[in-house]
Amino acid sequence: MQRIRLRYTKRGRLRFTSHRDFQRAFERALRRAEVPMAYSAGFTPHPKVSYANAAPTGTGSEAEYLEIALTKTRDPEQLRVLLDESLPPGLDVIEAVEARTSGLADRLTASVWELRLDGVEQADAARAVAAFDAAESVEVQRMTKNGVRTFDARPAVVHLENLESANGTETHSSQADRPTVQPCAILRLVVRHVTPAVRPDDVLSGLRAVADLAPPVPAAVTRLAQGLFDEETGTVTDPLAPDREAATAPTEAEPAAAAKASA
Repeated sequence: MQRIRLRYTKRGRLRFTSHRDFQRAFERALRRAEVPMAYSAGFTPHPKVSYANAAPTGTGSEAEYLEIALTKTRDPEQLRVLLDESLPPGLDVIEAVEARTSGLADRLTASVWELRLDGVEQADAARAVAAFDAAESVEVQRMTKNGVRTFDARPAVVHLENLESANGTETHSSQADRPTVQPCAILRLVVRHVTPAVRPDDVLSGLRAVADLAPPVPAAVTRLAQGLFDEETGTVTDPLAPDREAATAPTEAEPAAAAKASA
Protein backbone atom coordinates (compact mmCIF):
# COMPACT_ATOMS: atom_id res chain seq x y z
CA MET A 1 0.00 0.00 0.00
CA GLN A 2 1.37 3.40 -1.01
CA ARG A 3 0.63 6.55 0.99
CA ILE A 4 0.69 9.99 -0.66
CA ARG A 5 0.64 13.30 1.21
CA LEU A 6 -0.88 16.33 -0.48
CA ARG A 7 -0.75 20.06 0.14
CA TYR A 8 -3.73 22.00 -1.16
CA THR A 9 -5.16 25.51 -1.00
CA LYS A 10 -8.46 27.28 -0.33
CA ARG A 11 -8.42 30.50 -2.34
CA GLY A 12 -10.87 33.24 -3.23
CA ARG A 13 -14.53 32.34 -2.81
CA LEU A 14 -13.63 28.72 -2.10
CA ARG A 15 -12.52 29.78 1.39
CA PHE A 16 -16.22 29.72 2.28
CA THR A 17 -16.42 25.97 1.70
CA SER A 18 -16.74 23.93 4.86
CA HIS A 19 -14.49 20.98 5.58
CA ARG A 20 -17.37 18.64 4.73
CA ASP A 21 -17.86 20.43 1.40
CA PHE A 22 -14.20 19.90 0.60
CA GLN A 23 -14.39 16.23 1.57
CA ARG A 24 -17.22 15.67 -0.89
CA ALA A 25 -15.41 17.58 -3.66
CA PHE A 26 -12.18 15.70 -3.03
CA GLU A 27 -13.82 12.26 -3.09
CA ARG A 28 -15.45 13.16 -6.41
CA ALA A 29 -12.04 14.25 -7.70
CA LEU A 30 -10.57 10.89 -6.65
CA ARG A 31 -13.22 9.10 -8.71
CA ARG A 32 -12.80 11.36 -11.74
CA ALA A 33 -9.02 10.93 -11.66
CA GLU A 34 -9.47 7.14 -11.32
CA VAL A 35 -7.14 7.00 -8.32
CA PRO A 36 -6.70 3.39 -7.07
CA MET A 37 -7.86 4.16 -3.54
CA ALA A 38 -7.64 1.81 -0.60
CA TYR A 39 -10.92 1.49 1.30
CA SER A 40 -11.81 0.83 4.91
CA ALA A 41 -13.43 -2.46 5.92
CA GLY A 42 -17.00 -2.92 7.11
CA PHE A 43 -20.52 -2.49 5.74
CA THR A 44 -19.91 1.10 4.57
CA PRO A 45 -16.36 1.26 3.15
CA HIS A 46 -14.82 4.70 2.80
CA PRO A 47 -11.71 5.77 0.90
CA LYS A 48 -8.73 5.97 3.22
CA VAL A 49 -8.18 9.73 3.43
CA SER A 50 -6.71 11.36 6.53
CA TYR A 51 -7.35 15.09 6.89
CA ALA A 52 -5.10 17.11 9.20
CA ASN A 53 -6.10 20.31 11.01
CA ALA A 54 -8.39 21.88 8.44
CA ALA A 55 -8.75 25.68 8.38
CA PRO A 56 -12.03 27.16 9.70
CA THR A 57 -14.80 27.93 7.21
CA GLY A 58 -14.41 31.45 5.83
CA THR A 59 -10.62 31.54 5.99
CA GLY A 60 -8.30 31.11 3.04
CA SER A 61 -5.28 28.84 3.16
CA GLU A 62 -2.09 28.13 1.28
CA ALA A 63 -1.20 25.17 3.48
CA GLU A 64 -3.83 22.46 3.99
CA TYR A 65 -2.68 18.84 4.22
CA LEU A 66 -4.11 15.37 3.79
CA GLU A 67 -2.90 11.82 3.22
CA ILE A 68 -4.37 9.13 0.96
CA ALA A 69 -3.70 5.40 0.78
CA LEU A 70 -3.46 3.66 -2.61
CA THR A 71 -3.68 0.00 -3.59
CA LYS A 72 -1.30 0.56 -6.53
CA THR A 73 1.85 2.64 -6.81
CA ARG A 74 1.48 5.97 -8.60
CA ASP A 75 3.89 8.79 -9.38
CA PRO A 76 3.12 11.57 -6.85
CA GLU A 77 3.50 14.43 -9.34
CA GLN A 78 1.30 12.81 -11.98
CA LEU A 79 -1.28 12.11 -9.30
CA ARG A 80 -1.13 15.73 -8.17
CA VAL A 81 -1.80 17.00 -11.68
CA LEU A 82 -4.78 14.67 -12.17
CA LEU A 83 -6.36 15.64 -8.85
CA ASP A 84 -5.74 19.35 -9.40
CA GLU A 85 -7.48 19.18 -12.78
CA SER A 86 -10.43 17.39 -11.17
CA LEU A 87 -11.00 20.03 -8.47
CA PRO A 88 -12.56 23.48 -8.96
CA PRO A 89 -10.21 26.50 -9.24
CA GLY A 90 -9.39 27.71 -5.74
CA LEU A 91 -9.10 24.19 -4.35
CA ASP A 92 -5.66 23.65 -5.84
CA VAL A 93 -3.39 20.67 -5.16
CA ILE A 94 0.06 22.26 -5.24
CA GLU A 95 2.32 19.55 -3.84
CA ALA A 96 2.43 15.76 -3.52
CA VAL A 97 5.05 13.53 -1.90
CA GLU A 98 5.21 9.87 -1.04
CA ALA A 99 4.85 9.34 2.71
CA ARG A 100 8.17 7.90 3.86
CA THR A 101 7.94 8.98 7.50
CA SER A 102 5.25 8.69 10.15
CA GLY A 103 3.32 11.29 12.08
CA LEU A 104 2.25 14.03 9.65
CA ALA A 105 -0.38 15.30 12.09
CA ASP A 106 2.24 15.42 14.86
CA ARG A 107 4.28 17.85 12.75
CA LEU A 108 1.42 20.37 12.51
CA THR A 109 2.01 22.22 15.77
CA ALA A 110 1.71 25.86 14.65
CA SER A 111 0.31 28.07 11.90
CA VAL A 112 1.25 31.36 10.26
CA TRP A 113 -1.77 33.55 9.51
CA GLU A 114 -2.27 36.79 7.63
CA LEU A 115 -5.08 39.09 8.77
CA ARG A 116 -6.08 41.84 6.36
CA LEU A 117 -8.02 44.58 8.16
CA ASP A 118 -9.68 46.87 5.64
CA GLY A 119 -10.69 50.23 7.08
CA VAL A 120 -8.13 50.09 9.91
CA GLU A 121 -5.38 52.71 10.17
CA GLN A 122 -1.79 51.52 10.52
CA ALA A 123 -1.34 53.49 13.73
CA ASP A 124 -4.42 51.90 15.32
CA ALA A 125 -3.24 48.42 14.35
CA ALA A 126 0.24 49.06 15.73
CA ARG A 127 -1.20 50.31 19.02
CA ALA A 128 -3.45 47.24 19.33
CA VAL A 129 -0.59 44.82 18.57
CA ALA A 130 1.59 46.49 21.21
CA ALA A 131 -1.19 46.22 23.79
CA PHE A 132 -1.75 42.54 22.97
CA ASP A 133 1.98 41.75 23.23
CA ALA A 134 2.24 43.55 26.56
CA ALA A 135 -0.73 41.75 28.11
CA GLU A 136 -0.03 38.79 30.40
CA SER A 137 -3.42 37.28 29.58
CA VAL A 138 -6.13 38.05 27.03
CA GLU A 139 -9.46 36.47 27.89
CA VAL A 140 -11.84 35.91 24.99
CA GLN A 141 -15.19 34.19 24.65
CA ARG A 142 -16.39 31.72 22.04
CA MET A 143 -19.79 30.18 21.55
CA THR A 144 -19.64 26.36 21.60
CA LYS A 145 -22.28 23.65 21.48
CA ASN A 146 -22.13 23.61 25.28
CA GLY A 147 -22.57 27.36 25.61
CA VAL A 148 -20.19 30.30 25.92
CA ARG A 149 -16.60 29.34 26.77
CA THR A 150 -14.05 31.79 28.18
CA PHE A 151 -10.32 31.12 27.76
CA ASP A 152 -6.96 32.89 27.61
CA ALA A 153 -5.79 33.39 24.01
CA ARG A 154 -2.45 35.00 24.88
CA PRO A 155 -0.21 31.93 25.60
CA ALA A 156 -0.85 30.37 22.18
CA VAL A 157 0.28 33.47 20.27
CA VAL A 158 4.01 33.19 19.60
CA HIS A 159 4.30 36.26 17.39
CA LEU A 160 1.97 39.06 16.32
CA GLU A 161 3.27 41.70 13.94
CA ASN A 162 1.79 44.73 12.22
CA LEU A 163 3.29 44.93 8.74
CA GLU A 164 4.34 48.52 8.19
CA SER A 165 3.00 49.06 4.68
CA ALA A 166 0.07 47.22 3.18
CA ASN A 167 0.79 48.84 -0.18
CA GLY A 168 4.35 47.57 -0.30
CA THR A 169 3.65 44.08 1.03
CA GLU A 170 2.74 41.08 -1.08
CA THR A 171 -0.25 39.44 0.57
CA HIS A 172 -2.38 36.42 -0.19
CA SER A 173 -5.77 37.60 1.02
CA SER A 174 -5.78 40.62 -1.30
CA GLN A 175 -5.47 38.52 -4.45
CA ALA A 176 -9.03 37.26 -4.56
CA ASP A 177 -10.92 38.10 -1.38
CA ARG A 178 -11.81 41.71 -2.09
CA PRO A 179 -10.41 44.80 -3.83
CA THR A 180 -7.98 46.99 -1.92
CA VAL A 181 -9.74 49.54 0.28
CA GLN A 182 -7.82 52.28 2.06
CA PRO A 183 -6.89 52.52 4.84
CA CYS A 184 -5.78 48.95 5.37
CA ALA A 185 -3.66 47.22 8.02
CA ILE A 186 -2.13 43.76 7.65
CA LEU A 187 -1.16 41.61 10.62
CA ARG A 188 1.07 38.53 10.58
CA LEU A 189 0.33 35.97 13.29
CA VAL A 190 2.12 32.81 14.46
CA VAL A 191 -0.03 30.70 16.78
CA ARG A 192 0.54 27.34 18.39
CA HIS A 193 -2.01 24.56 17.99
CA VAL A 194 -3.17 24.12 21.57
CA THR A 195 -6.32 22.98 23.36
CA PRO A 196 -8.65 24.78 23.20
CA ALA A 197 -7.58 25.87 19.70
CA VAL A 198 -6.87 29.57 19.36
CA ARG A 199 -8.09 30.77 15.97
CA PRO A 200 -7.46 34.08 14.18
CA ASP A 201 -10.94 35.32 15.12
CA ASP A 202 -10.05 34.71 18.77
CA VAL A 203 -7.00 36.94 18.35
CA LEU A 204 -9.18 39.59 16.74
CA SER A 205 -11.50 39.34 19.74
CA GLY A 206 -8.45 39.77 21.96
CA LEU A 207 -7.38 42.90 20.07
CA ARG A 208 -10.85 44.29 20.60
CA ALA A 209 -10.66 43.49 24.30
CA VAL A 210 -7.24 45.03 24.99
CA ALA A 211 -7.28 47.96 22.54
CA ASP A 212 -10.86 48.39 21.31
CA LEU A 213 -9.75 47.52 17.76
CA ALA A 214 -12.89 46.76 15.74
CA PRO A 215 -12.50 46.58 11.93
CA PRO A 216 -15.54 48.05 10.13
CA VAL A 217 -15.67 45.00 7.79
CA PRO A 218 -14.82 41.35 8.45
CA ALA A 219 -11.12 40.58 8.29
CA ALA A 220 -9.78 38.62 5.32
CA VAL A 221 -7.82 35.77 6.93
CA THR A 222 -5.38 33.46 5.14
CA ARG A 223 -3.23 30.66 6.52
CA LEU A 224 0.19 31.02 4.92
CA ALA A 225 1.87 27.98 6.47
CA GLN A 226 1.52 25.31 9.10
CA GLY A 227 4.01 22.82 10.42
CA LEU A 228 6.37 22.10 13.27
CA PHE A 229 7.29 25.15 15.34
CA ASP A 230 11.06 25.59 15.65
CA GLU A 231 11.78 26.98 19.13
CA GLU A 232 15.30 28.17 18.20
CA THR A 233 14.39 30.16 15.11
CA GLY A 234 10.79 30.98 15.93
CA THR A 235 9.70 29.75 12.49
CA VAL A 236 7.17 27.21 11.26
CA THR A 237 8.89 24.47 9.25
CA ASP A 238 7.64 22.57 6.20
CA PRO A 239 5.89 19.35 7.37
CA LEU A 240 6.61 17.57 4.07
CA ALA A 241 10.37 18.19 4.21
CA PRO A 242 11.16 14.93 6.09
CA ASP A 243 9.42 12.92 3.36
CA ARG A 244 11.37 14.69 0.61
CA GLU A 245 14.63 14.15 2.47
CA ALA A 246 13.87 10.47 3.00
CA ALA A 247 13.12 10.08 -0.72
CA THR A 248 16.49 11.53 -1.76
CA ALA A 249 18.61 9.92 0.99
CA PRO A 250 20.69 6.94 -0.24
CA THR A 251 19.74 3.56 1.13
CA GLU A 252 22.22 1.42 3.06
CA ALA A 253 22.61 -0.86 0.05
CA GLU A 254 23.62 1.97 -2.32
CA PRO A 255 26.94 2.93 -0.61
CA ALA A 256 27.91 -0.74 -0.41
CA ALA A 257 27.13 -1.25 -4.08
CA ALA A 258 29.13 1.85 -5.03
CA ALA A 259 32.14 0.67 -2.99
CA LYS A 260 32.00 -2.78 -4.62
CA ALA A 261 31.85 -1.26 -8.09
CA SER A 262 34.85 1.01 -7.44
CA ALA A 263 36.87 -1.96 -6.14
